[in-house]
Amino acid sequence: MMRKPLALCLPALLLASCARTPPPSLPPGDIPAAFQQPLPQNAPVWPALDWWTNFSDPQLRTLIQAAQSNNLDIAQAEARLRQADARARQAGAALLPTLGLNGNVNSLYGQTGSTSAHETDYSLGLGASYELDFWGKNRDAADSAKAARAASTADRQTVGLTVTGGVADGYFLLLSLRERIRVAQANLKSSQDILGVVQRRVSAGYAASSDLLQERANMAAQQALLPVLEQQELETSDALAILLGRPPEGFAVTGDSLDTLTAPLVAPGLPAALLGRRPDIAAAEAILAAAHADLAAARVAFLPSITLSASAGLQYPALAAAVDTLPGTGLGINLGAALLQTIFDGGKIAAKTDEAKAREEELLAAYRAAVLNAFADVENALGNLSHLAAQEAALHDQVDQSEKVLGAAQRKYNAGYSDFLTVTDAERSLYAARDQLSDVRRARLAASVALYKALGGGYTAPAP
Repeated sequence: MMRKPLALCLPALLLASCARTPPPSLPPGDIPAAFQQPLPQNAPVWPALDWWTNFSDPQLRTLIQAAQSNNLDIAQAEARLRQADARARQAGAALLPTLGLNGNVNSLYGQTGSTSAHETDYSLGLGASYELDFWGKNRDAADSAKAARAASTADRQTVGLTVTGGVADGYFLLLSLRERIRVAQANLKSSQDILGVVQRRVSAGYAASSDLLQERANMAAQQALLPVLEQQELETSDALAILLGRPPEGFAVTGDSLDTLTAPLVAPGLPAALLGRRPDIAAAEAILAAAHADLAAARVAFLPSITLSASAGLQYPALAAAVDTLPGTGLGINLGAALLQTIFDGGKIAAKTDEAKAREEELLAAYRAAVLNAFADVENALGNLSHLAAQEAALHDQVDQSEKVLGAAQRKYNAGYSDFLTVTDAERSLYAARDQLSDVRRARLAASVALYKALGGGYTAPAP
């Protein structure tokens, strides 16, 4: 009664095992038709591999080249890539037969009563074995290892892009802090000048002593800001040295201003093109492909495995058998075949298949998340560039107007037409605007770096 159902199931198993289904792909709704944020005009569509050269700063170029050669995170990623390549070669070796040299010496001695016998048997030959990959199990394992190697390659590119962007951001921050220190020092000098004017007016009896106390408090606030900025400068310089793979001691960056830097722009093109331009997306896709191959290998574990073996060489005796032994040294040949089929394992293989299926579903969700996050990164970077440009223009105007307000307030105060509170408010407004303008200039450069990173930094995924 059971033969007919089994006969019907066997062709289905054969077809299922031999079918090669592609990994699951993104739903169409995950890829928008275009980006929503306004795009830069007259800008290259994609960044070049050496995108940092567009900032026109030789020192930045030198720092990034040093980081690419000496950064320890990149060194670790390259070592992981070599490991993945070795694992891929190991998995690929299972598709080929194994060949080995076999040598054996066996000495026998026996005695019964007054009779004894001694014999030495030996053999030397070549042996080969090969597992028939009829169901594609070894091929699936090799595909999984190749996909893992591709993921490791993309991970190496991701680490390199992260380090490169980190060096650029750290360099911009260091120059911005030095610029802000100079601004704070200029503000402190301005406060000292104002303090001298107030001191003379108080001494002459034209101003109250509270004006002098107020300006001393303002000057103390400027003096308190300097150590904070200097400590931030120290920490930023040390972090930059670590990115370059060197100790902070003796490390120095000569630049001190953002004035010589330009903020180059690139356009993102269509969102679909981003899938082959971001190494993190390429890594997520490759990991999904590896999981799909693992699932295929788990499914064919239900089917039998067939192994062929053969060996040939010289041996003594030429044939050792329980019934008929052929004495003397001669050619010996052994041929064999083995079939292994699991009958009952308590559901172990089925559980492994379910685990592989759930793993594939997890990585599909991770792949979709990587794609959606990539689109969000580009949108945010484009929005930052647009909004920071508007903010920088407004701050330039604020600094210009605040300088005029402070000059007018000082003249009125000196003429006795206004109180010192007006001067103090104008002074604070100008100092805050100057400091904020310097930080926004750094933020605009960092936004350009963020856009380069969001677009993959010149990376292009290799053809599958």
